[in-house]
Amino acid sequence: MQFLVISRRLTEKFADTDFEPMVPLEGARARELYSAGFTRQIWHRGDQPGACQIVEAEDIDAVRKNLATLPLAAAGMIDFDIIPLKPYAGFNP
Repeated sequence: MQFLVISRRLTEKFADTDFEPMVPLEGARARELYSAGFTRQIWHRGDQPGACQIVEAEDIDAVRKNLATLPLAAAGMIDFDIIPLKPYAGFNP
């Protein structure tokens, strides 16, 4: 099953200097999740610090478990909206 994950850095609780040392670690873990087939596509957000990604997992609990391994999530510095996706019916006659 695929999910849309929208993340947002908690900039109201943490300063830019708090995020700086975490960014390389976050990128490394994101690459691991991509290599493992969990993350299918990922983008930086254009409106605020954070990312949007399409992920694939058996269920929402598996999504939460994988996202929790990201350093910013483990540090409580990021928030996620997780949206389950289903096929678009408009392409079926």
